[in-house]
Amino acid sequence: MKNNVLNAVSPMASRRPRLLVIGCGDVGMRLLPLLRDRFQIIAVTSQPSRLPELRAAGALPVVANLDDRDSLHRLKALAGTVVHLAPPPSEGELDRRTRNLITILPRQATVVYVSTTGVYGDCKGAFFDETRPVAPVNARAKRRVDAERVLRRWALRNGGKLSILRVPGIYAADRLPLDRLKQGTPTLMADDDVYTNHIHADDLAQIIAIALFRAQPQRVYHTVDDSDLKMGEYFEQVAKAFGLPSPPRLPRVELAARVSPMLLSFMSESRRLSNIRMKTELGVRLRWSTVSDLLASLH
Repeated sequence: MKNNVLNAVSPMASRRPRLLVIGCGDVGMRLLPLLRDRFQIIAVTSQPSRLPELRAAGALPVVANLDDRDSLHRLKALAGTVVHLAPPPSEGELDRRTRNLITILPRQATVVYVSTTGVYGDCKGAFFDETRPVAPVNARAKRRVDAERVLRRWALRNGGKLSILRVPGIYAADRLPLDRLKQGTPTLMADDDVYTNHIHADDLAQIIAIALFRAQPQRVYHTVDDSDLKMGEYFEQVAKAFGLPSPPRLPRVELAARVSPMLLSFMSESRRLSNIRMKTELGVRLRWSTVSDLLASLH
């Protein structure tokens, strides 16, 4: 085989279809056990120190950097199935990383892109499905919309099968805002508070795996659980579960002087997302239906 990325692949693994996982962090590591028996998984990381960890998890690790197009050449057309978990760059309104990624995708590839619910901007607490137009406010969300559009254009031109999962705040037993609560970070008064959406990291990994096989082409899915919480309520539930003080509540004007601009931006957008399409089209059954279910299990 000409591509030296696969030199170390065993004969048995080489008979399985190849899956390229871009950005194999926490969610990617939860995804690997779900798919390693069905795919020969090639996990891309920009950190050489992570190679042993990825190899132990059953993947063939490859060092490459989406910010460096030259580093991606050996991945060109390597896998017909791709999970894109890498975040956009930290600056600007364009996702150059996704632009670099599409240069190595084979025609007619199946791609699952993990985007964000932030693409909708502030919806004033409205409840809605995937037909709502995007309206990003901050640069972070604009980069995600740019990535979605770049991938859509690629799919239409190349016969690709693209699925976009719009994901909210990810939680798990080891992904809760405990440090924030211990530091006494305030949240909004009840009258100013915003609705926020959630998904457990294990459920997200499961949904990604299901989407590879069941998602309809060029389809968006809200990847959210059944929680119906405002942000302050979420913090209070976590605080109560761990015996921590409830966060102080402040009016929005006072809060702006106490929290980071990024946190303030999250506290400025309110929306509730329907997950009916995810459940009916993908057949998803959530292990953790709500944040409350997880917190109750920790006792």
